[in-house]
Amino acid sequence: MVIRTARALDTHILLYKAEIILSREEDAIAPMENGMDGPLCFYDVLADYYVQVPESGKPILDLIVKLWSQSFTCHIFTLLFHKWLFEIEIDNSDEVHLRNSAALVQGATNIFWLDIQANTSRFKSLFHYLLEEVAFQPVRLNKIPIQVQRDLFLLLSRFLILYDSDDKLERFLKQFPPFPNAILVGGPADLFVIELTDQIQKLKVEPVLLHYLSHLTVLQGMELRMTTSTRLKTCLYSFTSPGGPMYPTRAVRHAAWDALDFLFPVGRYPRHLISLFFRLLYPWYWPSSCWNFVISCIRAVFFSLFRLVFSRFENPKQHKSY
Repeated sequence: MVIRTARALDTHILLYKAEIILSREEDAIAPMENGMDGPLCFYDVLADYYVQVPESGKPILDLIVKLWSQSFTCHIFTLLFHKWLFEIEIDNSDEVHLRNSAALVQGATNIFWLDIQANTSRFKSLFHYLLEEVAFQPVRLNKIPIQVQRDLFLLLSRFLILYDSDDKLERFLKQFPPFPNAILVGGPADLFVIELTDQIQKLKVEPVLLHYLSHLTVLQGMELRMTTSTRLKTCLYSFTSPGGPMYPTRAVRHAAWDALDFLFPVGRYPRHLISLFFRLLYPWYWPSSCWNFVISCIRAVFFSLFRLVFSRFENPKQHKSY
């Protein structure tokens, strides 16, 4: 049955995809609602196809329902029907609507983690759609249950920095739905930082972790509860020391120190002094630390001399001898 359904839809889908690809090759401007200003992905084409031709998605949805217990089903549903769920008027029961909405959030979570593990951004258009076309659009956001809305915003909080959308943070925090435990946890800023902190602690891919740490400057000036601030500080401090349990690389340690000193300037020098004291308790780290210190000094002297020579060549009249 799966093969028969796929063959029945194959011709329409491929023709639709070919039409879009040819229009892009001819330098035609695609409609803005397609969101295809980046690399054209197959799931983008199919998601638009099922919005424009909704009846074509019914056989696929029937198959997804039959395979609902499989782990990959929510991935397929999210990629193919994330626009269909919000842009098509659906006459379903509350139970079915809740199931589809929850599957969307779960599938998007797993899909975005694929980008983290591969250090890519193949699903950036999906994230931007959920952020700009759903989270920032109350009409579409209210189509899913309130609990799923909360889960969606927590999901977006974890991946906002990954997909370079931290410039929309202020607007994002204003759209946060109400949470029942806000009195204990805090406001939208606290919830965002809590999710972001948990996300950083789970990262094992060094380039992605460095990307997160380098963009934490967006948190400067946020009014956070003491517990949230301590949680963030502890998370960053855990990446500043070599060895277990994190085993961070030198690049990660320096990025963590930079973020920690930038966000929490009070107590900066005592922190570094305490860290140096504990480093002295592990003699096997001394050779690498001394070597890196010497290399850093040589590099600093070289660049200083280079800038001095370059400035002399740039302004020869100022250094002319009389």
